[in-house]
Amino acid sequence: MVRNKGGRKRLVTGAVATAAAGVALGAFVISGTANGATETTAAPTTAKHARPTIVLEHGAFADGSSWNGVISRLKADGYPVVAAANPLRGPASDAAALRTVLDHVKGPKIVVGHSYGGNVISEAATNDPDVKALVYVAAFLPAPGESALELTNKYPGSTLPGTLDPVTYKQSDGSTATDLYIQQDKFRHQFAADVPAKVAALMAAEQRPIAQAALEEKATTAAWKTKPSWDIITTQDLNIPPAVQRFMAKRAHAHTTEVAASHSVAVSHPRLVADVIERAARATVR
Repeated sequence: MVRNKGGRKRLVTGAVATAAAGVALGAFVISGTANGATETTAAPTTAKHARPTIVLEHGAFADGSSWNGVISRLKADGYPVVAAANPLRGPASDAAALRTVLDHVKGPKIVVGHSYGGNVISEAATNDPDVKALVYVAAFLPAPGESALELTNKYPGSTLPGTLDPVTYKQSDGSTATDLYIQQDKFRHQFAADVPAKVAALMAAEQRPIAQAALEEKATTAAWKTKPSWDIITTQDLNIPPAVQRFMAKRAHAHTTEVAASHSVAVSHPRLVADVIERAARATVR
């Protein structure tokens, strides 16, 4: 059983379906807020309440298909969904790309980021009045001046560096840059330990690299400072240590849910992720 350190807790147990496979995984989830308030589940959104669009931003070593299980559940519940393509080049330029998507989608929005996608949504959603809430999924919530690499190293526990496969290449201006992959034979253990082996093998083959410079680039804004935030903390995460995730969630006063899951929680626990997103939508869009 996992435990959240803030205030009273709500315990949820049950089987959670994994994406792309008919496998049920038992999950123990504690939900509360980092500032001590108890998280409660609101009544389902009724037809007379307009549903916001859910905009999903994937992180490093993944692509939009990592949201497939979440998307199918959100759409079944009546939510319009857009899964944006993250260039994975750097928080500032990736946020500019995401803003083109946010500007195109009219009306209220809930913006969701996984992993490094948290860096991107934290910048892209700043000063956007149509973004009603942010949902972080095993993600970074950087403050201005912080980088993903700096946050990862704040507490011990990440084994990512030993699994990386760096590829250095020459850019058009003659300078060199490095892209980072996860070695395919180490991908499942590092990134998706609770995902069925066949699914994890597909994810490893389909992974998109992140620019090494993107992990070193410092944040300039933090939308979580002004917008209500929800955070799913993965206690078996080998990419972003759980202690780091808890630190960031507490600082952001986020509504937190902890689950015994790998970094690929959106694939292994899509119903849980969709439920947290819908909770954020019901709480902020009337």
